[in-house]
Amino acid sequence: MRLPAHTEAGGGGVGRVPSVTGSPLDLLQPGRTITGMSAILLPHRSPIEIDWDAFEAHVVRTVAAGLTPAVNMDTGFVHLLTAEQRAEVLSRTRSLGVDFVAGAFDAADVEAVQALGGLPIIFPSEGTHDVVPAYERLAASADRFLGFELSPVFDPDGRIWDLATYRAVLDIPQCVGAKHSSLDRQAEWDRLRLRDEHRPEFMVLTGNDLAIDMVMYGSDYLLGLSTFAPEEFAARDRCWTAGDVDGFHRLNDLLQWLGTTAFRPPVPAYRHDAALFMHLRGWADGDATPDGAPRRPEWERELLTDIARTMGVLA
Repeated sequence: MRLPAHTEAGGGGVGRVPSVTGSPLDLLQPGRTITGMSAILLPHRSPIEIDWDAFEAHVVRTVAAGLTPAVNMDTGFVHLLTAEQRAEVLSRTRSLGVDFVAGAFDAADVEAVQALGGLPIIFPSEGTHDVVPAYERLAASADRFLGFELSPVFDPDGRIWDLATYRAVLDIPQCVGAKHSSLDRQAEWDRLRLRDEHRPEFMVLTGNDLAIDMVMYGSDYLLGLSTFAPEEFAARDRCWTAGDVDGFHRLNDLLQWLGTTAFRPPVPAYRHDAALFMHLRGWADGDATPDGAPRRPEWERELLTDIARTMGVLA
């Protein structure tokens, strides 16, 4: 599968950082405890009706598996929601009494997420194209937040930073981590090297649903793919921590099969795959998606049924 090219964006006046490219083998961290965050699908009963019961159940299910739910993300159709719907997603998540991450587009969103006890992640937008100054402004009112590099293959406003920008972001104390969604292993390995050298506690959150084994090299994750099977991701992570390499790769290979299927072009249609998979598992009443969200062909259900049965999550 050919990966899409990504767009690199600078951060406003920061200097160039030389390439840190090298063999990734020295980055391997066997036995490491992996932090998993899962972007939550927002199930729909119809193109205009959200299935709030299924949403809340999925948040609870994700937490029970051991992952942190991330709401108002691309997986949750955030760009297709009204401001009122985004606010309801936040309030319903908060009512469940769980720790959570939530997407934010501007300072007002950051304040709203923080007010409800969530950790904001800053969605790429026109207002944050000049990344470093934008993040420094947000840091003036935010205690903690996550950055977000997003390939334009997911959203037209997406940007992948150059390494100089990434290095500058590491110097913003309030930014405690950043999701990296370039779908490019080398770019993520470069960021891990910078992180390890300059700020080891900073979370590099892989968003590469086509290379979910990046956790072996020191990345944690915030993935859309994990919404399909949060309990399987958590089991895989425990295998890595326990040194069960065979168990890790067995589960990882199955999950990657699912990811390679769901995240093929057009990539945004993975959300319909997620809706189909949740319906197959009995977690939603149907596979509806909101108007404007791309959908897969009718035969997609057969593909996913085969994968689900092989994974052992479907009778």
